[in-house]
Amino acid sequence: MVITARVAIIGGGAAGYFCAINLAEQRPDLSITIYEASKQCLAKVKVSGGGRCNVTHDCFEAKELVGNYPRGHKALLGPFHQFGPEQLIEWFAQRGVVIRAEADGRMFPESNTSQTIIDCFEDAATAAGVRVEKTTAVKNIIQSDEALLINDGVSVDAIVIATGSSASGHQLAQSLGHHIIDGVPSLFTFKCDAWVHALAGLSVANATVSLIGLSETFEMQGPVLCTHWGVSGPAVLKCSAWAARALHACDYKCAFEINWLPVIDMLAFIDEHRQQHGKKHIINSCPEALPKRLWMALCEQADIDEGNAWSQISKAGRLSLAQTVNACQLQMNGKTTFKEEFVTAGGIDRDEINWKSMQSKLVPRVYFAGECIDVDAVTGGFNFQHAWTSAWLAAQDITRNL
Repeated sequence: MVITARVAIIGGGAAGYFCAINLAEQRPDLSITIYEASKQCLAKVKVSGGGRCNVTHDCFEAKELVGNYPRGHKALLGPFHQFGPEQLIEWFAQRGVVIRAEADGRMFPESNTSQTIIDCFEDAATAAGVRVEKTTAVKNIIQSDEALLINDGVSVDAIVIATGSSASGHQLAQSLGHHIIDGVPSLFTFKCDAWVHALAGLSVANATVSLIGLSETFEMQGPVLCTHWGVSGPAVLKCSAWAARALHACDYKCAFEINWLPVIDMLAFIDEHRQQHGKKHIINSCPEALPKRLWMALCEQADIDEGNAWSQISKAGRLSLAQTVNACQLQMNGKTTFKEEFVTAGGIDRDEINWKSMQSKLVPRVYFAGECIDVDAVTGGFNFQHAWTSAWLAAQDITRNL
């Protein structure tokens, strides 16, 4: 096979491998090399989803799918019409990997191990002739009239920067004239008031979390989990993602509110129990959707005496209990990383990228894929989907034009 052109993929993660495989399978005449600075490729794939690799989400409508991206939702609409979760599942199926959805919509390999995805990528890359250079950092990119040069002399015809949120990829992009949106943490849990810590392990299936006192309104609904340091769960993580920059600006110190029972009007609940169960102890009247220990803690926070019956609750007590359940005010005093799902909001300016091709608008034949771009998502497989989609688009454009 005569080699007609050379492509450098900078970064041996999810986006880098996916781009290399798709490109090599369509263009065997290209010489494709993945340059990975560390000793291990696909490290984030390995730990994702607790070692099971949450590859995507069973959200097949592009308009709905983009709603999970606090930064990048407008840019991703067109790309997801081209290559979304449905196309990804088929891509894996063609290579013998079955992807299954769980009840919450997250999708994993049927084997329930990330090694299946890693093996699939490594086998496909080897079969397609992709070369992988580990412990080989790309330190510079130089533009010349005929080609692009990396590391002061290696000539290539196209470059894909797929370095994740690391500073190295951003520095390369900056050297080519691109602007970098400063990174701030996303997808984190909230540290808060000590009384919540005693409830560690308890969860509520459907609560509403609202941030208070910020320049924008942020309110998310979903499961909430009490932890040894505060609160976690999908509703909290969604708030952390959408409010990532606002929370960074206030140094992760702000008030927030949890409606533990958004489907129940507690004042009506209280009035009904006063009339129909007046002699029953309040502490023994836990609403069905709340764990008993949480109900007891909320009663305590509302200054409801453990021995009080419904008939004994005062007007002030009724208002206090209703507010504590439907508008429980807490103080955020820091953040904690959510398992291995650390995500950074920030990266290469989206406006400087052609979202039909993932090619730089500033430098021809330089492409971007994955988390190096200022795009991030809530937890659930969405960040990986952006990596697959952007990598696939870059591969298609290089295939057509190189």
